[in-house]
Amino acid sequence: MEEQKTEGQRLAEKLTFEIKSCWETIGENDKDAIAEFAEQYKKFIDKGKTEREFNAECLSILKEEGFIDIETALSQGKKLKAGDKVYQNNRGKSLVFAAVGRAAVKEGVNIVGAHIDSPRIDLKTNPFYEDGGFAIFDTHYYGGIKHYQWTTIPLAMHGVMFNKKGEKQTVCIGEEESDPVFVITDLLPHLAQDQMQKKANEFVRGEELDVLAGSEPFKDEKVKDKVKLTILNLLNQKYGVTEETFASAEIEFVPAHKARDVGLDRSLIGAYGHDDRCCAYAAFRAALERSEGTPEKTAVCLLTDKEEIGSMGNTGAQSRFFENFIAYLCSQTVENYSDIDLRLALNRSAMLSADVNAAYDPNFSDVFDKKTASYCGKGLALSKYTGVRGKVGGSDANAEFLQKTQAVLDKHNVRWQFGNLGKVDKGGGGTIAQYAANLGVDALDCGIPVLSMHSPFEVISKIDLWTAYRGYVAFLKDM
Repeated sequence: MEEQKTEGQRLAEKLTFEIKSCWETIGENDKDAIAEFAEQYKKFIDKGKTEREFNAECLSILKEEGFIDIETALSQGKKLKAGDKVYQNNRGKSLVFAAVGRAAVKEGVNIVGAHIDSPRIDLKTNPFYEDGGFAIFDTHYYGGIKHYQWTTIPLAMHGVMFNKKGEKQTVCIGEEESDPVFVITDLLPHLAQDQMQKKANEFVRGEELDVLAGSEPFKDEKVKDKVKLTILNLLNQKYGVTEETFASAEIEFVPAHKARDVGLDRSLIGAYGHDDRCCAYAAFRAALERSEGTPEKTAVCLLTDKEEIGSMGNTGAQSRFFENFIAYLCSQTVENYSDIDLRLALNRSAMLSADVNAAYDPNFSDVFDKKTASYCGKGLALSKYTGVRGKVGGSDANAEFLQKTQAVLDKHNVRWQFGNLGKVDKGGGGTIAQYAANLGVDALDCGIPVLSMHSPFEVISKIDLWTAYRGYVAFLKDM
């Protein structure tokens, strides 16, 4: 006979909030769906290791799904109606798309937003030099990284540059098994006595993150920098470019490894660029699902660039790109459109800033507040506020909006957890939520816990990826 619960036990069940592992609440059919979604994500992220590549993959799918360029619609004088699907591609590096709903746009839209850039190593504008019999690429790191993590790992070269004819050349070297890879060298332990005494942030300096490009000299005794010339000649033969070309090129070095299952139970995924492409992928798939049929409220997905360096520039969240897109929607769906319609639309809109959170790591437990940390495998992490120290430079969602979001997730049986980023005064961070909030949009940070964030091989739970996708669908549907 089942033991009768005490008054205290019943009261505890009623009043306390227990965050369990999501794996304990699912059936075998769910496991199959989670595994399939994870496989699709791994393939997608392997193809989209840079913001340009991720953007291109999304754009290709949108076109297949019948989305049309909103600028084309505007130029043709097309009036948008409920059920229409539109996108705007911003310089190949950020993207926004929407499924127009039955309700007027000026009554507000539901948005999931994420960023698609990740920390990496960029080439400088004059990157070639030769030293010690090696051709070397001079670099400048992008985003917040631990410099030493980027040494002695295989790197791939991605990006775009233009030849003398002005033709864009897409570069991708190091991803195929038959491709060469690149590497940033490190000092052997036998000679590293002085290096080992340095602080971690000085162990490998930013100026020492230069990439090894080759070592074979060009056979001509009258030529200076023979190895450098060999590398330039190979690039010229393949892409038609010269040293001058790199003044305008965008070349990035990223880890050459593929996404892999982690753990004997295959419950985790290790990959480069989970921050923030795991949330971006979940948001993209959720918005695609909401575009099937006609949503009640217009469903919008925003994928931005430059978040890792402050969301600056015309492809970042601080630009007018997103605001302009909402203005376009308003102008095509509102009679006698005026600027006040845009202001009303923004002020009545709701957004989930789909960005990752730091997962509790038992190896470094001293920097986490266990009560409010997010944990791998326990669902979608809701971060009421971000910022550093006294919440500086962050976004702090209002209680009414947070409660409504929690109610929507609960309605759809989407498991969620708390998501503060470390102990007070131990660090912190921010996302694109603050820039949407500055426009009057209700915004909440809501994403996937990540281990080893900003490293070349980050780790997430498959079930958190699945839960994020389901949570974003629920938000776009019922918020």
